[in-house]
Amino acid sequence: MNLFRHFRTEIAAAIEKMVSAGALPAGLDLSRFVVEPPRDPAHGDLSTNAAMVLAKPAGTAPRSLAERLAEGLRAHPDVTEVTVAGPGFLNFRLADHFWHARLAEILRAGAAYGDSMMGGGTLINVEYVSANPTGPLHVGHGRGAVFGDVLASLLEKAGYKVVREYYINDAGAQVDTLARSAHLRYREALGEAVGPIPEGLYPGEYLKDVGRKLAARDGERWRNAPESVWLAPVRSFAIAEMMALIRADLAALGIRQEIFSSERAVVESGGIDAALAALDQAGLLYTGTLDPPKGKLPEDWEPRPQTLFRSTAFGDDVDRPVRKSDGSWTYFAADIAYHFDKYRRGAAFMIDVLGADHGGYVKRMKAVVKALTGGRGELDVKLCQLVNLFDKGEPVRMSKRAGTFVTLREVVDEVGKDVFRFMMLTRRNDQPLDFDFAKVTEQSKDNPVFYVQYAHARASSVLRHARADFAGEDFTPAALAGGPCERLSDPAELGLIRLLASWPRLVESAAEAHEPHRIAFYLGEVAAAFHGLWNKGKDEATLRFIVADDLALTKARLALVQAVAFILASGLLVLGVEPVEEMR
Repeated sequence: MNLFRHFRTEIAAAIEKMVSAGALPAGLDLSRFVVEPPRDPAHGDLSTNAAMVLAKPAGTAPRSLAERLAEGLRAHPDVTEVTVAGPGFLNFRLADHFWHARLAEILRAGAAYGDSMMGGGTLINVEYVSANPTGPLHVGHGRGAVFGDVLASLLEKAGYKVVREYYINDAGAQVDTLARSAHLRYREALGEAVGPIPEGLYPGEYLKDVGRKLAARDGERWRNAPESVWLAPVRSFAIAEMMALIRADLAALGIRQEIFSSERAVVESGGIDAALAALDQAGLLYTGTLDPPKGKLPEDWEPRPQTLFRSTAFGDDVDRPVRKSDGSWTYFAADIAYHFDKYRRGAAFMIDVLGADHGGYVKRMKAVVKALTGGRGELDVKLCQLVNLFDKGEPVRMSKRAGTFVTLREVVDEVGKDVFRFMMLTRRNDQPLDFDFAKVTEQSKDNPVFYVQYAHARASSVLRHARADFAGEDFTPAALAGGPCERLSDPAELGLIRLLASWPRLVESAAEAHEPHRIAFYLGEVAAAFHGLWNKGKDEATLRFIVADDLALTKARLALVQAVAFILASGLLVLGVEPVEEMR
């Protein structure tokens, strides 16, 4: 149960009752008010702005309406107190039995607690990583990979149908450079002394493997052939090898995408022509000349007529070129075709997870999706800022394998996928993230992934000890759900239940905002509250989870411990992190 949605329904019913009684006019728009936690927990468990939103259309003063609403809601069996605050906010305090019922609800649902049908099966295409297939993934790619993968899992938990997609940028100049770099390593594998890697080619050691495999497959075939002959086949071979490497890197991170779309395939199938024809038919293309760039004018800049897309009609700053004066397509044209292809495959709602250097593309891409879909489609672009690597406070910048950057695989092999995945969500995606190898592997409360995993392991340990101490007793979740949960009365116990019961709302709000970092933050709150309660039990014997001479109280507290384990497991599974039962 999303308890905030539940009470929103209850408040709406109370308003409808007042309408039926003639105390309020008919036709009030009940979609505009919200029910949420009060800013100050001391004010209660729930707060609503219903009276403030509805007062004007109801022709009354907000506080007067709030007082009348409060009078009707005080009789609700789950409400112990309703107060009017400020200009007309309503604050509610809920009965202990309501929270005890939520605990039983969590135990019956298990790790599925928080699953929602909010999305109603709506299809969302989430495209993430989409690195150029010219080398192994670096740590920045890893941040986008984790963000996209967890966002996809979060949306699925919230009831959406999600397609996970990778866009292979295999049609630009960078893959021709890859082919030339691979050909050099191929010649090296055949015994040639290639000397220093020429400027402009990729120097990474990983290309030696590509060269050796190409030599093993094709022998001398391409050694003395002109570039016009070997470029295309070597390019295809190198791209396939790079994508195999990238897939392996992603698999080590626990990521498997369903669809890998090829830019070259989109272009060669006429995708650009189809997309631009749709824009042209809508009157959104024209031939024009752009103003010079702001700031310093490039020496080679000159006004040239180009085919432009009217992106300013959809909120962009300037219109954008799709075809250059020499007749060739711009990179933007290929991106237009790709998003049109997504839409034609059924994805009206799209999310692109990109690096911070793509900030200039956001407005134009959102504009063109609106244009191509006649306003029926929607694109959200999430930019992931840089990851700064440290080891004991010292910057780490070089890679043994890639030569110029630290690869994702090197970091995952060093700290493990669970640590990497969790740490990538300890900051909002639009904030830089510092990643220190020493700190992320230390076992302390300052390490968020350890702190959360330890909470789950501690809960599992309590349950194991209880089964040993009370041999033969039924401590299954089903049995605990039917136990004496009303014995839980300490403010810390009830506070933890309130926090656990907020999980369904957290899932829905994080999914709606496309902000998976909220999950990591919430799990940290749950872990802190649970560790705090455990520590209270160390200091005060009456608050221990296992009370040797009081089986009923033990069962009630084990219900709380099991609920904590379920919520932590539910959240960790969304993050793609294993909810461990023992810390080693």
